[in-house]
Amino acid sequence: MAKLELSATEADKFTEQLEKIFDLVDTLAEVDTEGVQPTYSVTEMRTVLREDVADNAHQLEALLQNAPEHQETLIKVPAILTEE
Repeated sequence: MAKLELSATEADKFTEQLEKIFDLVDTLAEVDTEGVQPTYSVTEMRTVLREDVADNAHQLEALLQNAPEHQETLIKVPAILTEE
């Protein structure tokens, strides 16, 4: 964040917003949570994990047919970085 260049107006605006956030955090810190179990999820649902198995591994030809350009088994994409 030290590299951000802010105008005086922006700095004042962000300072005011940060002060409001800190005030909210201070208010939350005042809440009595003694004896309250931590909540890790807002629902009773639990994550059901499945075995990590590739089920479409033999679709290379179909994939390459949809690619505008490809070379062997690689899809060509436009460059997004230049030396400039």
